[in-house]
Amino acid sequence: MTGRYGQVAFTPLVTEHQEIHGSAAAYARMVEAGGERDRIGRGEAAFISSRDSFFLATVSETGWPYMQHRGGPPGFLKVIDETTLGFADFRGNRQYITRGNLDHDERVSLFLIDYQLQARMKIFGRARVVELEDDPELVDSLAPVGSSARIERGILIDVEAYDWNCKQHIPQLVPLAAARQTVAELAERISELEAELAVARGAVPSET
Repeated sequence: MTGRYGQVAFTPLVTEHQEIHGSAAAYARMVEAGGERDRIGRGEAAFISSRDSFFLATVSETGWPYMQHRGGPPGFLKVIDETTLGFADFRGNRQYITRGNLDHDERVSLFLIDYQLQARMKIFGRARVVELEDDPELVDSLAPVGSSARIERGILIDVEAYDWNCKQHIPQLVPLAAARQTVAELAERISELEAELAVARGAVPSET
């Protein structure tokens, strides 16, 4: 965890519970080390760019948190620079909950997880909405390569802080496409071995 992440997450009530349960001192030293907002390093950029989905949390006018799943081809969540992320917002079910929430509060939280590697990353940021009619060139630049879906707007996120969680309790899961590829390769190899075995058996005289 970065010091800046702690500064954002450790509110007075959170700190109060840390004191009750004996972890306040350790986290206090971490928070003191925080300063300017976190910058995305090479490892973070590689992880973010390899994701094919993430969860995006916003806050409504009535104070309710709202979590939404976003998915696309790997790389659809783009690392613009070391402090900025961006993605294309496609036309969906037209509820516009996230869009409306961002008019109320720009603060967002992203949750990225890789089940195969048992890794997860949490990001605090501030979102900026760019409508298609306002800057079509920018919005088009956020489109995933080869996508034909209708883009309504782009969303840029100024990263405030991030945190890597330990892999404890993350189930190790393999993507279906990877599993199918592995099964296909194994099936092909089994066929090759069966053919070789059949030839070998035919070449050995049977005992009489």
